[in-house]
Amino acid sequence: MSDFMGTGRRKTSIARVRLKQGTGKRIVNGRDLDQYFSRLALSRIALQPLISSNVADKFDLVASVRGGGLTGQAGAICLGAARALLRVDPSLRGPLGKEGLLTRDARMKERKKYGQAAARKRFQFSKR
Repeated sequence: MSDFMGTGRRKTSIARVRLKQGTGKRIVNGRDLDQYFSRLALSRIALQPLISSNVADKFDLVASVRGGGLTGQAGAICLGAARALLRVDPSLRGPLGKEGLLTRDARMKERKKYGQAAARKRFQFSKR
């Protein structure tokens, strides 16, 4: 059986996720997933598609992720793993879709505007 690839994006993070049949090893950028994401919540976010489809111990996950922070990277791995699972078994589209794991989170940082302190914050107003 070959590898199943999926690409995930979140904020400015991009993850390339490869699933292959194995024993449940999880490697992100050459390190163990739990070691890469120091917070347990981020590890759970990244593995949510595998856990919800009950295949966490049947596939090895190897992810290459770059850009953004750890939260965005975990979300990118989540989307990439969900897309790779669809290539493994297209019948998972319903359950994964119901949990919102196939939807790309389009929220990005709003750009700073000229004449303002930040994206929406204004400089202090003075009448004089």
